[in-house]
Amino acid sequence: MAVEVETRAFAHEALLYAGLDEFVGSTAAFIREGVARDEPVLVVVGTHKIGLLREELDGDANQVFFADMGSVGTNPARIIPAWEEFVDAHLREDRPVRGVGEPIWAERGPDELIECQRHEALLNLAFADAHAWRLLCPYDTTTLSEDVIDEALRSHPIVVRGADRKPSDRYEDPAPRFETPLPDPPADAVELQFDRGLLADGRYLVYCRAAAAGLSPGRTHDLVLAAHEILTNSVRHGGGSGTLRVWQDDAAVVCEVTDGGRIDDPLADRRRPDPDEPRGRGLWLANQLCDLVQIRSREDGNVVRLHMRRD
Repeated sequence: MAVEVETRAFAHEALLYAGLDEFVGSTAAFIREGVARDEPVLVVVGTHKIGLLREELDGDANQVFFADMGSVGTNPARIIPAWEEFVDAHLREDRPVRGVGEPIWAERGPDELIECQRHEALLNLAFADAHAWRLLCPYDTTTLSEDVIDEALRSHPIVVRGADRKPSDRYEDPAPRFETPLPDPPADAVELQFDRGLLADGRYLVYCRAAAAGLSPGRTHDLVLAAHEILTNSVRHGGGSGTLRVWQDDAAVVCEVTDGGRIDDPLADRRRPDPDEPRGRGLWLANQLCDLVQIRSREDGNVVRLHMRRD
């Protein structure tokens, strides 16, 4: 059954494709349709796929904006702000926009995958009041597990398979909060109970562990700054104290901050700060500095994990 696009609504579509040929064919047709209608189009996929699409689109590629998802979406929390910037710059009452974004691929690690899936669901909330733009999210059925595809059907109101485009019968609304539990920290995690008077001790602990793990001076500085922002948030908004844990896994240095606060806004870490407001920048800044930020708000308080991959 075909689905008519609502002309004044955000259409969030999962494209299920099998291999590169289907990816190129389906996405190129979607892009060409937008170009023919004089709609601004932004494509955010991996660099190899950008090359394939440029070749397929030929001259039409000159009318399309491209960005590398490996750069834009290394941390999935940065993707919604990128789409907001594009939509704000190009969407007009009489001119829709469209995009192609592929945040999930087989090489994503488990922590990244969970946050990408949460990102896909949050898109529906972030753009609930937007109008007249279509976002196509490709999923490769030959490389992604059935569980990942099933989750895509829950986070996208519309599913596209070849020429078939119809509502997803598994779509779930509203978007999830910070509910998926995180695995327990390892037994060898270093722990510090902190309050306002021990913020410097927290920064020093992160610095020492990051340097010992082999992070470069620049990435160590970024992780220390991000941790400071989250520690300060706990002091100001999370009951005045909390627990800092730091460890390293096979790929990254991880800092976890727990406190007694609660984050009620699912988009709190994705909202671009008001330049005239000096506060409320901690979660945003942490996402700009770190490779991954995980937030969980539980009945007994918040958990924020910062991941910085080792060089």
